Amino acid sequence: MAKLYFNYSTMNAGKSTVLLQASHNYRERGMDTYLMTAALDGRAGLGRIASRIGISADADTFAAGDDVFSMIEQRISQGKIACVFVDEAQFLTEEQVWQLARAVDDLRVPVLAYGLRVDFQGRLFPGSAALLALADEMREVRTICECGRKATMVIRQDENGNAITEGAQVQIGGNETYVSLCRKHWREAVGD
Repeated sequence: MAKLYFNYSTMNAGKSTVLLQASHNYRERGMDTYLMTAALDGRAGLGRIASRIGISADADTFAAGDDVFSMIEQRISQGKIACVFVDEAQFLTEEQVWQLARAVDDLRVPVLAYGLRVDFQGRLFPGSAALLALADEMREVRTICECGRKATMVIRQDENGNAITEGAQVQIGGNETYVSLCRKHWREAVGD
């Protein structure tokens, strides 16, 4: 039975690594997968999912206006797939999450979405909020704070390492921009 899965965490937890490993496991057994990632995150190159540990794979990209159900349906028309993997799922729109749910229900293909749960201000991303509401199963990919506790929050920092508390929800960046922290240390960093 196909399901919609949401694998979420903070920055630097290894979501892309887990996604790429899972896709590899399917392919190693002769089952094809379909990889998708957000067009607005081109740090590894447009249409590329990459992990900080050095593994990567090509993927189709989605943008806010794209119909991801049609993209999946089109890919299936080219040959059977065992699973759909979506990286940077926080950048999906609510409508696109419903389209993923439709792909699960109507096309009977499992969809595993990987993304951030909250932004640097502790607010849900629209795609993540919709996935939390619609996913059949949710899994947390864990990472740790500097104190050793589970990191559940992330700060955005300036070039001097100071926490930024205002700004656009989306700013693409990696370790130079974001730091994952437990709630207590996040609160301290943002002055709460």
